[in-house]
Amino acid sequence: MSSKKKQQRPKYISRFVYWTPRILSIIFLLFLALFSLDIFDSCAGFWDCALGLFMHNLPVLVLAVFLVIAWKHEIVGAVGFFLFVIIYIGFIVRNIMMGAGGWFMLMWVVQIAGPALFVGILFLMCWLKKRKHKGK
Repeated sequence: MSSKKKQQRPKYISRFVYWTPRILSIIFLLFLALFSLDIFDSCAGFWDCALGLFMHNLPVLVLAVFLVIAWKHEIVGAVGFFLFVIIYIGFIVRNIMMGAGGWFMLMWVVQIAGPALFVGILFLMCWLKKRKHKGK
């Protein structure tokens, strides 16, 4: 008889700390993916739409890879979401400085980078709690 170990959260990490970053990151990725739906207004054909959807969802796909790895190794999720925040803020500031957008784009930082920063902090908290327990 073979015994399969079901992967469970460590007992010393509360359910809230364990599940919140994972659930919020899935919701955040779905939120980001919604922005790609505007491609259907401007695409000419199937391949044009497919390429546009891929390009619009590239950050979502990259963050999804980080999420899959972070499911077991929380530090990867923290680093991935923190990198996303830094890169996104850099693009927004660059666009503002080049005159490609107005200062209203700073609200986008709050709406996009804010939740990503929060999820990264939650992944970091989970990783620190796990690390602290292993040190005992």
